[in-house]
Amino acid sequence: MLKRHVLAVNSGRAQAFIDITDGVNALISKAKMQQGLCHLFVPHTTAGITVNENCDPDVARDILATLDQLVPIHGNYRHAEGNSHAHLKASLMGHALSVPIEGGKLLLGTWQGLYFTEFDGPRARKVILTLSEG
Repeated sequence: MLKRHVLAVNSGRAQAFIDITDGVNALISKAKMQQGLCHLFVPHTTAGITVNENCDPDVARDILATLDQLVPIHGNYRHAEGNSHAHLKASLMGHALSVPIEGGKLLLGTWQGLYFTEFDGPRARKVILTLSEG
């Protein structure tokens, strides 16, 4: 049986890594899901999702700084809206991932967290979760 949920995410900055681990776990708990799979999808072209370290906030800052070096905000882009860098960074992060559920929560490693990655904020965003029991 599939259960669909939407997690609201509000980004307060132009670019940010937003830890959504607790919010996703709360939705899993609300759905009373003990074991299965959580598929996450970001329906935005200038935001993404990733799993990374959630213990040291410098890791997220380092990733954002490195992405800015690889894909600068101001470049020789042709996209008229002026946010090509955000589209490129979101594509590098990806728009979907799946994480196992065990014991009623995401089965992540000791240092891992789930991050919504914003590159064109601040905005009101969403993450679509599809929970599959099994």
